[in-house]
Amino acid sequence: DVQLQASGGGLVQAGGSLRLSCAVSGFTFDDYAIGWFRQAPGKGREGLSCVSGIGDIYYADSVSGRFTISRDNAKNTLYLQMNSLKPEDTAVYFCERPFDDKRGQGTQVTVSS
Repeated sequence: DVQLQASGGGLVQAGGSLRLSCAVSGFTFDDYAIGWFRQAPGKGREGLSCVSGIGDIYYADSVSGRFTISRDNAKNTLYLQMNSLKPEDTAVYFCERPFDDKRGQGTQVTVSS
C-alpha cells in the first residue's frame, strides 16, 4: 500500500522557517521522483519542487532561492526546508509521487504578517 505522509507544518511569522517532512512507504523510494505542491484556500494547486530518483531537482519560480528540497533514500523520507516565509506561502502542503499523482494528507502552513 503506497503511503505518503506530510508533517512539520505550523504557524510561523513572516521571515521565519519551517522544515516539512514526508514519510514514504509501500514502494521503492529511489525508483521514483517525489515532490511537493501546495493548495491555498480559493486557489488551484501549485507545484513547488520535485526531485528525481537520481537527484535532479526542479523548483517553481515562486519558491526558488527560499525553499530547498532533499531526500534521504535510506530513511524513505522527503524534506522541504522553507526559509524566508511570506504570508502568501500560507497553504496546505502535500507531498506527491508525480508518476501516478499519489499523495497523502497534507500539512497546514500558516505564515503571519
